[in-house]
Amino acid sequence: MRISVIGTGYVGVVHAACLANLGHEVLGVDIDEARIAALSQARAPIYEPGLDALLARTVREKRLRFSTSLAEAAQFARTHFVCVGTPQQPTGPAADMRYVDAVVDDIAPHLQPGSLIVGKSTVPVGTTARLAERLKTTTSHSEIAWNPEFLREGFAVHDTMHPERLVVGVTSPWAEARLREIYRPMVDAGVPFFSMAPSTAELVKAAANSFLATKISFINAMAEICEATGADVVTLADAVGEDARIGHQFLQPGLGFGGSCFPKDIRAFAARAEEIGVGEAVAFLHQVDEINIRQRRRTVDIARGLVGGSFAGRNVAVLGAAFKPGSDDVRDSPALDVAATIRDEGADVRVHDPEAVDNARPLFPELQYTLDVSKACEDADVLLHLTAWPEYRRISPAGLAATVRSPNILDARHGLDLAAWRSAGWTVRALGRATADDLRSAAPACTAEA
Repeated sequence: MRISVIGTGYVGVVHAACLANLGHEVLGVDIDEARIAALSQARAPIYEPGLDALLARTVREKRLRFSTSLAEAAQFARTHFVCVGTPQQPTGPAADMRYVDAVVDDIAPHLQPGSLIVGKSTVPVGTTARLAERLKTTTSHSEIAWNPEFLREGFAVHDTMHPERLVVGVTSPWAEARLREIYRPMVDAGVPFFSMAPSTAELVKAAANSFLATKISFINAMAEICEATGADVVTLADAVGEDARIGHQFLQPGLGFGGSCFPKDIRAFAARAEEIGVGEAVAFLHQVDEINIRQRRRTVDIARGLVGGSFAGRNVAVLGAAFKPGSDDVRDSPALDVAATIRDEGADVRVHDPEAVDNARPLFPELQYTLDVSKACEDADVLLHLTAWPEYRRISPAGLAATVRSPNILDARHGLDLAAWRSAGWTVRALGRATADDLRSAAPACTAEA
């Protein structure tokens, strides 16, 4: 089939390349001319494992190309996936729908009869119905459906090609049939295909993200209790996660969630619930958000204690800038939030990250950046492990001890062998672990970020 994908951000570029990999002819569309030029040369705008090779192959085989023209997209295809952003509004917690609305308004006059617009962006419930009414003012020969994405950054290609489920919100049998045909290889491979009303499809994504965020904040609330009582949150999480009704995934304690999805999605969900008069039903999401933000403040407080009660004149080394490993995404990064807060309190902060330095630098120019871990740690008074890149687990604690001024480390991601660091002479702290007496190896069984 001929398909357009409008918006070539994280979701859009991965979705376009994967649809082309399924055998479709795909046109990716974006208003950013520089991005389109780079994509036309098969240069990905993001770091995502497996994407570079997939993009290069599908462009080379001429199954995927790019344009800045919505009119061209409308003439090229009769199915259009909308993958533009829905960020938090600058003046409140609700989702900013201007980019989705603009795509529908701008492509509508050019649509061929029998066209299907398929939203993939995370949106407030009722969006499909609202856009359908908007579309009717221009054309009565096209429909809107919703097909939320569930990919994880760092695993986006895998999750798109091998999804756990396909969810489509449709209002007609022909729209469902078209989406089934687009995803035919996956459906034939046994991927569950859920067809439902658009409002339910919109809520599936909101509910999934809210549940996962709640699970992360729950274990981080337990971490705070563990510190106060002398208990150990890593052992607690291991034991609780063995309950099949609960499971280990997203029960990894640490600095909390960030990125472009969970923070703004739970706020937008709560805001939409207030708009439709059921805000009390999801009032707990405000506490989920607060617990998550409090983890950042607690990290700063513990780090301050490790350097004697004040950051003034101190050198702080930060391992990690991306909001999670396997990604160069720094949007709402807990690591950078902590680093910037410490910098504001008077410290000299040097940040290392294997992939995200270039994205972090323009957002937080007051921080120093390096691609050399040893350089980041030179004369440091405390080392903060804030993004769980596997490279950091391979650091030699004994070797690094000779580089720092004071061997203090705070593992806010429970990704290091803390016993080894302690044996090498480091003063060790970790969120949810009150003392250094039980700091066994803390290799995580799962990730607490999405």
